[in-house]
Amino acid sequence: MVDYLKLKKSNCVNCYKCIRHCPVKSIKFSSGQAHIVSDECILCGNCFVVCPQNAKEIRSDIDRAKELIQSGRTVVSLAPSFVANYTGATIASMETALKKLGFSAVEETAVGASIVKTEYERLVREGKMDVIISSCCHSLNLLIQKYHPEVLPYLAPVLSPMQAHCRKLKKEDPEVHTVFVGPCVSKKAEAEEYPGDVDCVLTFEELSQWLDQEGVSVESGEDHLEESRSRLFPTSGGILRSMEQDSPEYTYLVVDGVENCIHALEDIKQGKLKKCFVEMSICAGSCVGGPAMEKSHRMPVTDYVAVNRYAGKKDFQVEMPVEEELFKNHKFQGLHRRMPGQRDIEEILHRMGKDSPEKELNCGACGYNTCREKAMAVYFGKASIEMCLPFLKDKAESFSDNIINNSPNGIIALNEALEVQQINSAACRIMNIRHPSDVMGDQVIRILDPKVFLDVMQTGQSLRNEKVYLAEYRKYVEETVIYDKNYHVVMCIMRDVTEEENDRKKKEELHRSTVEVTDQVIEKQMRVVQEIASLLGETTAETKIALTNLKDSLHDE
Repeated sequence: MVDYLKLKKSNCVNCYKCIRHCPVKSIKFSSGQAHIVSDECILCGNCFVVCPQNAKEIRSDIDRAKELIQSGRTVVSLAPSFVANYTGATIASMETALKKLGFSAVEETAVGASIVKTEYERLVREGKMDVIISSCCHSLNLLIQKYHPEVLPYLAPVLSPMQAHCRKLKKEDPEVHTVFVGPCVSKKAEAEEYPGDVDCVLTFEELSQWLDQEGVSVESGEDHLEESRSRLFPTSGGILRSMEQDSPEYTYLVVDGVENCIHALEDIKQGKLKKCFVEMSICAGSCVGGPAMEKSHRMPVTDYVAVNRYAGKKDFQVEMPVEEELFKNHKFQGLHRRMPGQRDIEEILHRMGKDSPEKELNCGACGYNTCREKAMAVYFGKASIEMCLPFLKDKAESFSDNIINNSPNGIIALNEALEVQQINSAACRIMNIRHPSDVMGDQVIRILDPKVFLDVMQTGQSLRNEKVYLAEYRKYVEETVIYDKNYHVVMCIMRDVTEEENDRKKKEELHRSTVEVTDQVIEKQMRVVQEIASLLGETTAETKIALTNLKDSLHDE
């Protein structure tokens, strides 16, 4: 399938909100980004609407529409929900604005809706179908074709109003180009899946962007056409309000919103509904709640009132085509996947830390309804183990606790009120604390001088490897104090250097005593030398005198 919805990679922040709101979980996470799985997507547009980062965008076909205008006569089929998106607009004021963009004419898709509702009435009168499901909503059709094929026999084999109207326009003028404008993403896919009737589809958001680029505004106006009852189609119950509900055999039901549609389809599969016509639409509130309504115009009550006020009480005067021209074949588009076995699921759950039913929290934080549904997504390569937030939290906490508890350094975490939030066993040993619970929640002043923590908080400058003597505990520590403003935590790391300090002092004492002994030895040696020198001096003098006398004596002889 073509990518009608695309991802802006830089914007995705792994919040998993798109998965939580995707009714068929057609989102794949890889490389930290959310990707739409095209062949599983039903183009409901929920991911586009709910994304808080605007990471999803609808394919723009403005350039395609401009090409059609350049190549010949181009007519707009305008969805009746336009009165909800463009406050105060009428079909005449919309035509005036769109002609300024180059379109040849603007006509109402509601004309096609009148054809379709008449065909629905014929199916009811004919009575051959036990259950008849309206087929105007292409996202609903995709949901049935892909995920509930058992219900295909009950899907009305009738063209959508968009197709019926554009086919009518081309029958009247075979050379004309048709451009549908509405609030729906899936209409782009429908136009391409059933080629020949609709040449291009624009959303209201695309049209508004184009109007802004050209400086064209849609003026407010007043008009009223009594023969326009099928303008009610884009509201919840609007199809039935347009129909003649005169069959005594059939019950007429309205179901809107994707979750309600899924539940209704399950009821139909189980045979709980008999002889009924069911108006179904994927969007809550029907088309006025479509994903491509401009965000500033998603106002359910106001939008309903606007459409209701604009609609008349009678049908458009249209010539009905023959039955064969309105037939639409809804083909099975089932997904061919090898489903995982129980052992596969159990193995993935075990890797997620879910080794018992009690640990399957089914919290939905990953976007999936149950842990087993998430495990299936992992099996299909659409999700990763790490998308389980409780698993990541437990893993991170376990990893953190292992580091802290097995660290040889004392670690204390305080809040900004200087209350002990965490303390490991090494810190307890340093400060002679029996058990961490003895000080948890207490002011740090009970065990340490708070001045250093206050200083670090006030200055914002960390203290690193400062040697401190804890007199009360007779311990020397190298202290590092860090203040994390983002997490409002003060962290103290203490390395016990008492033994090193004592060894250093012993070495200093040994050095001092060695120096003293050396000085004493040197001093004594000096005295001995001096005494020896003195004795040698006296002996030398006496010897000199004796020798002198001997010399004189010899000389006299």
